[in-house]
Amino acid sequence: MTVAAILSRKGREVVTVPTDLSIATVIQMLAEHRIGAVVVTDGDRRILGIVSERDVVRALARGPGALDGVVESIMTAKVVTCTDRDTINDVMTRMTEGRFRHLPVVEDDRLAGIVSIGDVVKARIEQVEREADEMRAYIAMA
Repeated sequence: MTVAAILSRKGREVVTVPTDLSIATVIQMLAEHRIGAVVVTDGDRRILGIVSERDVVRALARGPGALDGVVESIMTAKVVTCTDRDTINDVMTRMTEGRFRHLPVVEDDRLAGIVSIGDVVKARIEQVEREADEMRAYIAMA
């Protein structure tokens, strides 16, 4: 199964923010949309960074004044991405090795979606269940 299959079910909508948005506003957006990360993009949907809950916690460790800062000051600028042709196993490996839970999907150097570890695990479980069903059906026919 590929990232394209995950996106075909969940959709390609991604919450994005500009670099100059306040950290306080990003926190509100994360809560409002019930998500764990926002992608920082320019006007052409090129990825400039990503802000996760972990980035927010690190900023807040500096004190409540951090809320007045802007996204650019806390975003992770070196963003690992994938394409919709990547397999679930490829994506799981990247997420595990990088210790992150969100992976933006790019197409032609532009943001085309996002997958979370929850999306990937759900897809993998469905894949394993489907394979088990196929094996049971094969054995029943033998």
